[in-house]
Amino acid sequence: MASTASTAWTILRISMEERLAYRGDFMLGTLMRFLPIVTQIFLWAAVFSEIEATTNRGATVAGYGYHDMVAYYLLTMLSRAFSSMPGLASGIAREIRSGTVKRFLIQPVDMLYFLFLYRLAHKLVYYAVAVVPFVLVFYLCRGFFVETPQGWVWVAYVVSLLMAFLLGFFLEATIGMLSFWFLEVSSLLFIYMLLSFFCSGHMFPIDMLPEPWATVVKAIPLQYLAYFPAAVFLGKVQGAAMIGGLLMQATWVVAFFLLARWAWHRGARRYSAFGG
Repeated sequence: MASTASTAWTILRISMEERLAYRGDFMLGTLMRFLPIVTQIFLWAAVFSEIEATTNRGATVAGYGYHDMVAYYLLTMLSRAFSSMPGLASGIAREIRSGTVKRFLIQPVDMLYFLFLYRLAHKLVYYAVAVVPFVLVFYLCRGFFVETPQGWVWVAYVVSLLMAFLLGFFLEATIGMLSFWFLEVSSLLFIYMLLSFFCSGHMFPIDMLPEPWATVVKAIPLQYLAYFPAAVFLGKVQGAAMIGGLLMQATWVVAFFLLARWAWHRGARRYSAFGG
């Protein structure tokens, strides 16, 4: 147990030091991600102003007013900060294709375990850098939040964010390991990124989709990467629906954890590499 904890801490520490090796570039890239917020605020302001001018009454879209929409976008940005795993699937595919994955076959370090700690280190460094911009942005935009969660809703929101991180990791790890069976998966990854951006609710609330598409999109796990945590915070999902959503999110996490483990063990058994 002590040896395992020591190994985990070593991997985590080295990964964090690697992320901080180019601090300036990392911080600049992190800060640049906040620029689209300004575009979204002006975009939705124009949309709702046009609706109000046309209807001569308060504008709402799928139950979202202007303030709700901006708050939703800010919250999905926070959700994606937890669930996004840039380069994870493509990195796994590249290691399998190049043969460097064999280091995990001959060394006593599990690939998923190592990658999980590596991503955890990345997120910890990202949060440390981004916490000030996030606090500043949310403070400046506090007027868009008409209501804030109370009591157990805060707990549900935090739990949904943590599970979004787990789901994002195991889902992308599973996709990356398809390279054990397919030589090239770049097209599949591109399709996944498009579907994830659209079906996760990052582009706009899933509630805006017409039926039956809204029901279809909510039936797949992508909504839990961005939409669901934001919906919990804004009170769009309450009571039994919120509890049921958390249980379903946990079910998807377990399902993709098991699928990722299965893909790794099955893929490693059929994998062949030759030479140095």
